[in-house]
Amino acid sequence: MKKLILLAAAACLAGCASGGDIIYKPAAQTMPANIKMIAVRPFANKTQQFGLEEKLTLKVVEEFLKNGEYSISPESAAQGVIVGEITHYILTPIQYDVNMVPTVYKLNILAAVRLLDKEQNRYVWEEPALQVTKIYSAANLPGGLNEQQAREYLWEILAKDVVLRSVSGFGSVSSTSKKKLPGPASAAPQPAVTNNP
Repeated sequence: MKKLILLAAAACLAGCASGGDIIYKPAAQTMPANIKMIAVRPFANKTQQFGLEEKLTLKVVEEFLKNGEYSISPESAAQGVIVGEITHYILTPIQYDVNMVPTVYKLNILAAVRLLDKEQNRYVWEEPALQVTKIYSAANLPGGLNEQQAREYLWEILAKDVVLRSVSGFGSVSSTSKKKLPGPASAAPQPAVTNNP
């Protein structure tokens, strides 16, 4: 009897091992059928930087218009609403010249974004920490950028991520782990400055 059980288990394992054509393919998580028009609610700004929310909101609307899969409409006529907030804005100098003047910066922006299904009154998807980062040289160096130019670059990437997440579904973009969220900007290490006589 034991030999029969062992033989059956071995046959079962051999059958499982030989199934090379078995592929895990989850069902596509697409937008609910009732959502035909999307509104983009102005982003909230939880940072101390002024005016970030307007630029990001306009860029997200522009990306939806470029994509063309869903119509953009006022919130009163839309079935789905993009709701978001900018949660972190961290600009850190990461390289200095001999006079301790910053030459390279790292700009890190995080946003929490959700899609609200107005008919069901629930969120279809949520990305609590979409992160975009840009490392750039100071504007006075060849090929360098100023902070505003670096921001514009990041708004474009973030807007594309929001549209991609809405159109292509889960897995097309992903949030940063809550454990990896950067701390407050004041926690960034500061360079040691010495006074030479």
